[in-house]
Amino acid sequence: MTTSSSAASRDGGGDIESEIRAVGIVPVVVLDDAADAQPLAAALAAGGLPIAEVTFRTDAARDAIATMAADPRMLVGAGTVLTIEQVDQAAEAGARFVVSPGFSDAVVRHCRDLGIPVFPGVATAGEVQRAFEAGLRTVKFFPAEASGGLPALKAIAGPFAMMRFIPTGGIGADSAGNYLRHPAVVAVGGSWMVARTLVTEGRFDEITRLAAEAVSAAAAAR
Repeated sequence: MTTSSSAASRDGGGDIESEIRAVGIVPVVVLDDAADAQPLAAALAAGGLPIAEVTFRTDAARDAIATMAADPRMLVGAGTVLTIEQVDQAAEAGARFVVSPGFSDAVVRHCRDLGIPVFPGVATAGEVQRAFEAGLRTVKFFPAEASGGLPALKAIAGPFAMMRFIPTGGIGADSAGNYLRHPAVVAVGGSWMVARTLVTEGRFDEITRLAAEAVSAAAAAR
């Protein structure tokens, strides 16, 4: 397979993780219409949050990733990636990282073969162990709140001092800072600043405002 932008030649996982850590917040985006991708990217960048995880939950995902990835300000990844076919679609669209809701050996292996950083979802110590054995050092803690929230993350992180986490799922503006204060947390994933209704209603000024608030809160937490 040949990817546009040659995903294998992009920045390594460590560099991508550093970019994610520098921002501290990863907007988790669901787009029903790829036409909303460009104004959404502009709104996030204007709010100082030039990053997005565009989820494969709609048919618009691949085109939306391609549009947002074409904006040089944006660091764009693909989320809800369940299959190696979706990994290929994401890579061809220009995604610079992949996020999955659970741990899939096939998805992780394919991403690593292509040189694309991958952050699979984990919720138990056993899943963290599998990720560690697969050579990963940063994973998504998901669904964070439903899995016990920050106390659960602290308990899981304890035995795995070498592992870092991106908690996602049920986290909002009021709880993000608590997660970010934990030393094992790279960033927090959330959708409160990119809620589906805000996008479909074209309320991009509100997205910019919420993005700016999220960036300020992340900076204050650290």
